[in-house]
Amino acid sequence: MVFPRRGKTVACMAVLTVALTQVTVDARAASALRDPLPCRSPGQAKPTVVLVHGAWADTSSWNGEVDALRQAGYAVRALANPLRGLTGDAQTVADFLKTVSGPIVLVGHSYGGAVITNAAANLPNVKALVYVDAAAPDVGEPNGRLSGSGSALNKDPDTLYDQVSYAGAAEGAKDLYLKRDVFVGSFASDLPRDTALRLWATQRAASTSAFMTPSKAAAWKTIPSWFFISTGDRIITPDSQQAMADRAGAKVTTFQGGSHLTLISHPDAVTAVIGSAICSVR
Repeated sequence: MVFPRRGKTVACMAVLTVALTQVTVDARAASALRDPLPCRSPGQAKPTVVLVHGAWADTSSWNGEVDALRQAGYAVRALANPLRGLTGDAQTVADFLKTVSGPIVLVGHSYGGAVITNAAANLPNVKALVYVDAAAPDVGEPNGRLSGSGSALNKDPDTLYDQVSYAGAAEGAKDLYLKRDVFVGSFASDLPRDTALRLWATQRAASTSAFMTPSKAAAWKTIPSWFFISTGDRIITPDSQQAMADRAGAKVTTFQGGSHLTLISHPDAVTAVIGSAICSVR
């Protein structure tokens, strides 16, 4: 996620493996992404897929992708992102990655994209980065400046968040909870209202430090990357995501519709892009 400027299968479809950098899909075609194509020879080592969630979310946001990847025979882990500050959060993920043997496909949603951008730096076994409606900062950029000019978060923070003090916070830092109407109407806008309200009620707070800390690395400069961009994302705008993907030289899938939580509403489409990254690992 970003802070406002203020202040059952892995699908390796031919369409995702052609030499195109831009692929467009829509919700009606999402089911087609489930059809698998073999992408590695028998006995070849499979990568471990590591999934990093964003702010106002937890590991359960990856449940659909975890189920599909496990059914396809891949080792997969969804990590608990501390949401305390970009540098520390990235180090937490990096420390886990160092315990994984063999190649890794590292996936980040939203603010989790900024985390993987830093965590993967100088880790040679991370072979692919996948950004799912995510931020991919350059060195020196804070995540909070990557939402795009049309983001729903470019409003008065008092109208967006419930701000709460927390123990051990850096001076001036607060925990942020998205207000109900913002969460339901902009963050989870394509989910059934009852589902969106449940996710709002169970959201994890994110510290302002997570959004204001400048990035110390840009792993996408040396590691191949994939972007999944939902045209219905009201939190990190599609234009902002496209600009970040372009500078990274990423392979882009544009999903027509969805929301900032397309990983929950359409996990098959997201899994397809992860599958494309998996197929690139040799």
